[in-house]
Amino acid sequence: MVEGIKSIKEFIQSNYQIHSIFYNTEQYHLLPKLPANINLFEVNNAELTKISTLQTPQGFLAVIHIPERASVDLNSLKNNFTIVLDGIQDPGNMGTIIRTADWFGFKNIICAEDCVEAYNPKTVQATMGSLARVNIYYEHLVSILAQTDVPVFGALLDGNSIYKMDWGNEGLIILGNEGKGISPEVIEKISKPVTIPRIGSAESLNVAVSAAIFCAEIVRVRN
Repeated sequence: MVEGIKSIKEFIQSNYQIHSIFYNTEQYHLLPKLPANINLFEVNNAELTKISTLQTPQGFLAVIHIPERASVDLNSLKNNFTIVLDGIQDPGNMGTIIRTADWFGFKNIICAEDCVEAYNPKTVQATMGSLARVNIYYEHLVSILAQTDVPVFGALLDGNSIYKMDWGNEGLIILGNEGKGISPEVIEKISKPVTIPRIGSAESLNVAVSAAIFCAEIVRVRN
């Protein structure tokens, strides 16, 4: 489910297959030209409120086919930086990370099998349409990490400063669970531990904020 005309337009322009769009009569004029195979349903405010996951529906709701789950191409990890998520549970964090990746030009995100579903309505809403442009893969992380010789960077408390890292031209950037961090079996595969230096007294950083700092620093250095 995708809600809001701006996000729905992103999916219309993508490779996703849209099944149906429910729209409020008063906002029909905002719809772009649509392929003939999309089902259109006119609904009133009360009906839209019943099917929406939002407290304040945005006038449009689309039902979109979830694509078949594909395995990541290991060759695509070469000469690229890829975000890897280990045990992320909060849909809002997942959605914000996808949106952040899109902003900084990261095309692929690899998720551990126990991560929150990328197609959770709350996650989709938090991506603000970016899910239409970022490839999401669910994999057994230890197996993937064992099959590639791309450098593995991991966000850890006892790593080297993110501002002094030699990033090179490729790498996997591992970010861990909101409370537990990166799982021990995945930590063993990290070749380059990285820390965002703490200046103040906060106990920890939100994982989506950490992802933004990593993305920004890598892009800054590469450019």
